[in-house]
Amino acid sequence: MAVNWAQVLLNSVVTGSLYLIGAVGLTLTYGLSKFPNFAHAELITLGAFMGYLVGEQLGLGLPAAFIVAFLVTGVVGFLCYRGIFQSLAKRGGTIIHLMVASIALGFILRHAIGVAWTWQPLYFTTTWSAYDVGPLRVTGLWLWLIFTAIALAVIMHLVLTRTKIGKAIRASASNPELALASGINVDRVTLITWFIGAGLAAIAGIFRGADTQIWPMTGWDIVLPIFAATILGGIGNFYGAIAAAFIIGLAENIGVVALVGLGLSTSYRIGIAFVILIITLIVKPQGLAMLFRRA
Repeated sequence: MAVNWAQVLLNSVVTGSLYLIGAVGLTLTYGLSKFPNFAHAELITLGAFMGYLVGEQLGLGLPAAFIVAFLVTGVVGFLCYRGIFQSLAKRGGTIIHLMVASIALGFILRHAIGVAWTWQPLYFTTTWSAYDVGPLRVTGLWLWLIFTAIALAVIMHLVLTRTKIGKAIRASASNPELALASGINVDRVTLITWFIGAGLAAIAGIFRGADTQIWPMTGWDIVLPIFAATILGGIGNFYGAIAAAFIIGLAENIGVVALVGLGLSTSYRIGIAFVILIITLIVKPQGLAMLFRRA
């Protein structure tokens, strides 16, 4: 079987770009709140549906869809943390309580989305141009996804290193007690981070929906690789999450080639993220964090 490795590498960049957008928000909130928010999947789904509502049902186009989805989903993430997780934490809730609460919240959001829209797949009608560049097949959507991921990485780097809120986020994630003693309002920083993280989840959801389909399980279709990237990159480590997203993307696409070669279904590709996740937790629980001490 002849394999177009150039296309495999391009597909890996596209996949990694999607995981990067989804993982950045999760790794920042995970690092600050100290628990995995499984409802992140539903925030991705909500963003996809909000994008569909604005872009397709209201006919305002994708640029408006991205803006509205980011803001609305960001507010939902903000309210979820403020009303549920922060309250539980202040009442002595452990990581187990917060995890279970996030699972319950995700279940509620998922079925609320199903009732509000539908459980049947929906599709964006936007037609994207496709280009043949040598052995590569490229679509306009993929180019915008890669561009958005790169722009996000640059913007977040500048925010985290050049702005007061960015430095406060890093300080709060690294040592919340010291940050509090230094006059940083850790609660406010965490709320802002949840708003940003949920908004970025919405962007990932729209890209996923535009490339495939939208339904109430859209977020769960990609949240496991996103969690794998978050853990591989080192929990709370922005730069590690960037590297890990592309590593997961590359591993998945090479895995697809292997699955096809073995005559197996490509639906097993989700297992690749599980394998990487398990190996990381066993061999190097801190992930790539040691390589990015400044993050």
